[in-house]
Amino acid sequence: MFRLAPLASLALASAVFAQSYTATYTPDDAPDKSEQGQAGTNKCGTGNDQNSMCQNVYVNSLDDFCLFAPPNPGASSTIGDTERIEVSWCVQGGHGTRVIPDGTITGAHFVQTPDYVQVTGVGDFTKINIPQGDEGGELDPHGADGNGNPIGGLVFSNAFGSVTQMHEWTNFMAYNEFCIRACKGPNAAALCQHIYDVMGCDWNMPGDYSAGSFDSCHGDSGEPMGVYGTSTFHQGQPSTPDAHPAPPKSQCQQANTIANGVTISTPPVSASTTSAPASTSAAASTTSSGSVPSTTSGAASQTGSSTSTGSATGTKSTGTSRTSAPPHARASVAKPNETF
Repeated sequence: MFRLAPLASLALASAVFAQSYTATYTPDDAPDKSEQGQAGTNKCGTGNDQNSMCQNVYVNSLDDFCLFAPPNPGASSTIGDTERIEVSWCVQGGHGTRVIPDGTITGAHFVQTPDYVQVTGVGDFTKINIPQGDEGGELDPHGADGNGNPIGGLVFSNAFGSVTQMHEWTNFMAYNEFCIRACKGPNAAALCQHIYDVMGCDWNMPGDYSAGSFDSCHGDSGEPMGVYGTSTFHQGQPSTPDAHPAPPKSQCQQANTIANGVTISTPPVSASTTSAPASTSAAASTTSSGSVPSTTSGAASQTGSSTSTGSATGTKSTGTSRTSAPPHARASVAKPNETF
């Protein structure tokens, strides 16, 4: 079984996390780069551009959230190989980011709890540069060196009022599924734990992963991942406990789909390097405060709005949906030296 550890240790770990992240930004005052070695930017402007190197993600609502994904297409763009340089892809324009092509997400389920906001779902994420068959991995604000994966990635939310930076968050991405959670308050580090990077969406964020439906609900916060009463599981121990059950939900509102209506007609130009010069800012539309030269911006592989009705397998739907993601969406690269 897993090793016993008092909850006081969890609280101490949470305090250490909180002490590590003291800088707080808004999208308007974020610097060009918030971390050394950052490939993209946090000064993103407004609008949208498929060459954007913006690394700001938003988790606002069912039809206004973003995900981290590779800047360039190709077989080498697995999450494990690109986790340090991922860029933001958003359902809606206006954040200075790339937009997720309509039809990419085939099921999404938003939950707001007292302590976090979360979106889980499925789709064909080859349309945002994740290679077919890549089971993916975790993105988080810590990483092995404390600079985050991606380096300098920031997450914001207006779900609890005004737009606020969410210092603790976790985002798992694969070619056919996603989950993202952004946490606040004294339990943020525990509820957005980042040390279970090979356990996948369903174990870290139990919830609804069904295809063909979209809903927004209120919910309970549930138990922190890996904590079972007075016991704490550590990844790599011989016996892995079951995931916690999905917390109860209420006040659910259904939607037919989520979309932005943006026509993507011109393929972006691939980035020639994996990092951007310090003076580079994220690209946006003509309403933005700036744009990125095509030689330093990431590429997107799509050439038009998607009409796919992809299922959880990332291919055309067979009419079968599931209520949870595979139990272990294994990370492409584990992070044995990660600080926690």
